[in-house]
Amino acid sequence: MSNILYTTTLPGNGHWSLELRRGSLMKITDLTGGANVGMLFYNPRHLLERYNAPDTLKCQHTFKLQRGNCLYSDMGRIFASIIDDYSANGEGNWHDTVCGTSTAQMVEQQFGKRDYQRDRNQWLQNGYDAFLVELAKYGLGRADMASNINWFSKVIADDKGNIQLDTRNQAQGNSVTLRFEMDTLVVMHACPHPLNKSSSYPFTSVRIELGEADPVSDDDYCKNFRPENQRGFQNNALYYLAAKH
Repeated sequence: MSNILYTTTLPGNGHWSLELRRGSLMKITDLTGGANVGMLFYNPRHLLERYNAPDTLKCQHTFKLQRGNCLYSDMGRIFASIIDDYSANGEGNWHDTVCGTSTAQMVEQQFGKRDYQRDRNQWLQNGYDAFLVELAKYGLGRADMASNINWFSKVIADDKGNIQLDTRNQAQGNSVTLRFEMDTLVVMHACPHPLNKSSSYPFTSVRIELGEADPVSDDDYCKNFRPENQRGFQNNALYYLAAKH
């Protein structure tokens, strides 16, 4: 990845949001192992258009996200493509987009109650409220919440259909790189996955690098990963053609 323009660290109970332009690139790296990054996407020009987990999975015939997958809106357009997915321990990355996010009740029951007024930066934030704090900055709220992505979190099902978090592939240095195919409002947090069974709150930080992506070529891996992705890129092209004229 070249032409990195900005680097920051998101702490293990932190949240952030920003607008990224079409052609931007974001690389997220797990700094300690065991990180979870919840993320949502919105069209900053039409905030009713947002990330759609069911369409993302079913049109690419998958249960997980990995390199090659595109991240779809509810209008059939592509917010971003996963252009790189590095696994430090060789187990392979697996990113969840079906389990949702942690809530205040879940965090309090598992880790105890802490609040910012008393505990300051060591308070125990939950994913749902973290999203709401960021969404409020753009006039959005509970009604605008959607199923989110959980980067670096692998979920598996047993023979009885019970879903659990599999931590074997979590490792320091795991990374995922996104190329944004649309102007996108990105909302994120680094709070625990809802299936995390740790006995202590996981303050696992991630590094975020922002830059410019190379232009999309005809033989682009993500564009050709599934036939449906070709249509998604065409929908994006039509959207920007109509906006231009």
